[in-house]
Amino acid sequence: MKILVIGPSETGSRGGMAAVIRGIQEGEALNREFEIDTFPSYIDGSLPRRLLYCIFAYFRFLRCYKRYDLFHIHTAEKGSAFRKALYLRTIKRAGKRAVIHVHGAEFLDFYDGLGPRGKGIIDRFFRRADLVLALSERWRQELERRFETGTCRVLHNGVDPEECRGAVSDPAEHPNSFVMLGRMGMRKGSYDLVEAAALAAQLNPALRLTMAGDGEVEQVRARVAERGLEDRVAVLGWVDGEKKLELLRNAAAVVLPSYHEGLPMAILEGMAAGKAIISTTVGAIPEVVGPENGILVEPGDVPALADALLRCSGSTELLAGMARRNREKAEQIFSVRRMHLRLAEYYKQVMEGGVRHGAGNPAD
Repeated sequence: MKILVIGPSETGSRGGMAAVIRGIQEGEALNREFEIDTFPSYIDGSLPRRLLYCIFAYFRFLRCYKRYDLFHIHTAEKGSAFRKALYLRTIKRAGKRAVIHVHGAEFLDFYDGLGPRGKGIIDRFFRRADLVLALSERWRQELERRFETGTCRVLHNGVDPEECRGAVSDPAEHPNSFVMLGRMGMRKGSYDLVEAAALAAQLNPALRLTMAGDGEVEQVRARVAERGLEDRVAVLGWVDGEKKLELLRNAAAVVLPSYHEGLPMAILEGMAAGKAIISTTVGAIPEVVGPENGILVEPGDVPALADALLRCSGSTELLAGMARRNREKAEQIFSVRRMHLRLAEYYKQVMEGGVRHGAGNPAD
């Protein structure tokens, strides 16, 4: 079976969607069973660069798509959804089968805010698909409530615990060190975290925070300077590879105080690295993080976020227990191998006659 995976470039884009596609491309379990190619439909960059790339990508797609049996379309909100609707219309007109994989943290709000014409396009997009994949059970329920496809299933993101093994460390060595990884900005709660660090540092002057990613990097640095936290909060650019492992290794906990999320790779990587998690009660996060492996606060609750930092830094026993349970959870439930085995079952279901309406997820 020949499968084409469509989504942002795994080399020319940053973020969780590109990481998931890269994992599919490199996954042994999937590639032993299927012939999988990836098709980059989008890259990061300036608006003119992105527009030109997307236009030419679609024309490249028209020249190659007939060679494939199944299409795995990764989508997010806004332009991503409308572009992918065009791809899916072409695919279905050719009588082929397709899976939609919804990633965008703000997808539901995006859809709810559309006018009748926009909603009509997205409604048809979902109902044309043979299978819709959601990142969590909560998301699955919300998507079904809006689109009533009967073919929406859950596929959690996965992480490779072996790739994160080098970041595992004893939290007692650095109980006051915290790290935030990923895009910076209001949606990610970056400014809330700076304010929370300022509050927490009044009671624990040894507290240290490193923020690494892209997005509003300079604006976050400016906020850190305004609060006089340059000696306690380091704001870096995007990091990956060994530098990311180093930041995780030297941290006791991963912090992600977002206002909107799907199932963030930063949290899964933190779990696989054996770190406590401090995050918010949004998206799929409550399905992954509970009192046994982290602390969740309401988005925007800066005092509660500061208290979470202080609770973790004040108890190496708490950190050690969360670290151990997160490592176990990443290996047993959220491994990329487990994700890929489930995805393989979904591929086979679609090609063997489609997903039965109302049927549950395939067995683990």
